Parts: sequence; C-alpha cells; structure tokens
Amino acid sequence: MSAIYKREFQTYFTTATGYVFLAVFYAFSAFFFFAVNLQGSTTDLGGLFSTLLLIWVLLIPILTMRLLSEDRRQKTDQLLLTAPVRLFDIVFGKFLAALTLFGMAIGIVVIYALVLAGLGHVDFWATVGSFVGIVLLGAALIAIGLFISGLTENQVVSAVSSIFIMLMLYLIDSISSAVSNAVISAIVTHISIFSRFKNFSLGVFNLGDTVFYISVAAVFLFLTVRLLEKRRWA
Repeated sequence: MSAIYKREFQTYFTTATGYVFLAVFYAFSAFFFFAVNLQGSTTDLGGLFSTLLLIWVLLIPILTMRLLSEDRRQKTDQLLLTAPVRLFDIVFGKFLAALTLFGMAIGIVVIYALVLAGLGHVDFWATVGSFVGIVLLGAALIAIGLFISGLTENQVVSAVSSIFIMLMLYLIDSISSAVSNAVISAIVTHISIFSRFKNFSLGVFNLGDTVFYISVAAVFLFLTVRLLEKRRWA
C-alpha cells in the first residue's frame, strides 16, 4: 500500500494537479478569510469553513478524477490488477494520497486561526470541531469521487460526474426544506452529508455524525474494491 500511496502522491506534483489544487484553494480561502473574518471583524472560523464547503464540491473532483480513470485509460490498471497486491491496498493507498493533499490544503487555516487568536478570543473547541468535521467530510467526498473515477476511463467525465453528484448532495438541505411532507423531509435531512458539518463547526462532537462520515467513506471504498474485483476477473 505504501508504494501505491507514494506513487499517487508524487504524481500530484509531477503533474500540475497538486499545484493547481493548492493554489486555487489557498486563493479562495485567503479571499474569504479576509472578507468573512477580517472585514467582518469576527474570530469565528466556523463561518469561513461553511463558506468554503461549496469550494470543496468543485475542488475535490480535481483530486479524484484521475486516480482510477487514468490507470484505466493508459491500461496500467491491468498491471495493478494482476500484481500480487490486495485490491484494498490499491484503493486505500490512492484514497490516502488524495486525503493527504486535502489535509495540506486545509492546513493553511491553522495560520488563519493563529492570526485571529492574536486579534482576540478564538473559540478553541469550535475551531477544533471545524477541523475534525472538514477532514471527515473531505474523506467521505474523496471516497465518493474515487468510486466515480473507477467507473470511467475519461478524467473529464469523472470530474464532471463527481461535481454534479457532490453539488446535489450540497443542495439536498434546500431540497428538504422545500418538501412539504415531514417524513420525507426528515429522511432527506438525515442523509445530508453537508448539514452534519454544522455541529462540528459549533464545537459539538456528535458520535452519530462521526460514524456517518466514516460509514460513507467506508461504503464507497468497499464499492470501489468490488468494482476492481469485478474487473480483475472479467
């Protein structure tokens, strides 16, 4: 697994993907930090994280679009599938590489937190909760994007499909509020990925929310392994 992880992580920087991903996120996060926190005179980072959720919908597909689709396009997936390595190791190695780069991106928010701490009181638990929540949310979205990447050999199709699905997940809260049926609205709200981040941003560590994010990531990693398994024996 470590070899897969190293190869995938290095590929982010031997191509432009890693640099573009980090540059775009740093630019957006700096803009919103200035607009939300500095100009808004607030030390609450929860608002910044919530504002950046839509940015993740657009950027995470950049991380995942080539993870499996590029191997399939170049036919190198056959080498991986016939190699004496567990399919789980292949999938999890790629997942961890994307999650590591994701972590590098949100790491800049630590600097923002230190700046705000120098300007006034920062809610420690709300800040920690926001970090934990965004990592869990990111892991779930990366797992979804990785699965979608395994369905096609075209990176563009993978990226567009991931953006569409993640955007639908992002908008699901609006859909639930527009539904008049209370039962359906409750079900839609319960399966919402993004709404569960709110508790974390308030410094509330809910076991149910944590288990939900981990479960979503685990399910899609499992589905990706099964997808490769089916292809191995095809």
